[in-house]
Amino acid sequence: MKTQIDIEKLVESGIINSELDYERAMIADRKLRLLAKTSSHFRNLRIKLRDLIEDYEKRVWPNEEAVGQELIEQSDQAEIIAEKERVFLEKRKNIIQRKLKDFNLTQAELGLLLGHKSKTHMSELINGIKPFTLQDLVIINLLFKIDIDLLVPKYLPVEKLDKISATITALNKPKLNKARLQLCA
Repeated sequence: MKTQIDIEKLVESGIINSELDYERAMIADRKLRLLAKTSSHFRNLRIKLRDLIEDYEKRVWPNEEAVGQELIEQSDQAEIIAEKERVFLEKRKNIIQRKLKDFNLTQAELGLLLGHKSKTHMSELINGIKPFTLQDLVIINLLFKIDIDLLVPKYLPVEKLDKISATITALNKPKLNKARLQLCA
């Protein structure tokens, strides 16, 4: 389930392919701006990410006259989704950081508890540059008694919601129609 982008994997791929990944990259660029001040790893990652963003803008948004209404609507929808993800990740980060403080732990020590040895990797996880694994989030839930709903995103990508909705329609099961409404809420 891709509910969060892995910025390093995006940079490794060498291309941004969708408006949603573009919006996610723009948010990641802002996060990396702060992290780049303290780490050459993040500074280099940001430079590469900015190159991908610039390439995407040149390919997809070459000039204002060439942009159609459909692309503008895709962009608006992607911006809304990416912002919801950003807000969720920021809240989760703050909750985890408060618990670390309560338990007198550092991010590096949490990394050891999760089985991660790299301080940089732990920083990427906490800051939403890389996604936590489900196992990491379960461990955090069990250690700190944080409600799992505050750790695991409960939203799905639009493409997945569309596929589920189409399948419900094709199955023609009346009891599933109520479930479809809850998915799309």
